[in-house]
Amino acid sequence: MVKGLCRDWTISIRRACGALNFDRSTYHYTSRRADQAGLERRIREICETRVRYGYRRVHVLLEREGWGTNIKRTYRIYRDLGLQLRNKTPKRRVKAKLREDRQMAVGSNDVWAMDFVHDQLATGKKLRVLTVVDTFSRYAPVLDPRHSYRGDDVVQTLERVCRNVGYSEDHPCRPGDGICVT
Repeated sequence: MVKGLCRDWTISIRRACGALNFDRSTYHYTSRRADQAGLERRIREICETRVRYGYRRVHVLLEREGWGTNIKRTYRIYRDLGLQLRNKTPKRRVKAKLREDRQMAVGSNDVWAMDFVHDQLATGKKLRVLTVVDTFSRYAPVLDPRHSYRGDDVVQTLERVCRNVGYSEDHPCRPGDGICVT
């Protein structure tokens, strides 16, 4: 904006900065920071090979390699590159990473998704609803509300639904085998 004012109105930088209420030292500022492209590249390489390392561990490796960088600079570059880690990964997410990818449904009654929905009544009593949805047709073969759900209840509900709705053609489990999760 300062350059535009100087060019359009043929005024000095001092006057343009005064008109915009802009500090002249900020206008004339040039960074004295050395180029950090090599350091950024090395931090990215370390983080690609060692995914679970945080900035402190990356800083130790940089020190061992002789980069001689400050830990605050390492942290700033690490954060700017978007490499921040969560402090603690919840266990359910760690377990989810170990699972196989979801199967694609190619027909009705092929793949089901199951989850619980929680709510609370006006009386304060908690309510849980077992929701099972066919991922292909979006048909919900069961919505089973209860005040308390145990593992045995889930198995019984799923066996009842499988008897009513039926198993898929290529499903490895048959009636009498119990619930089989593939």
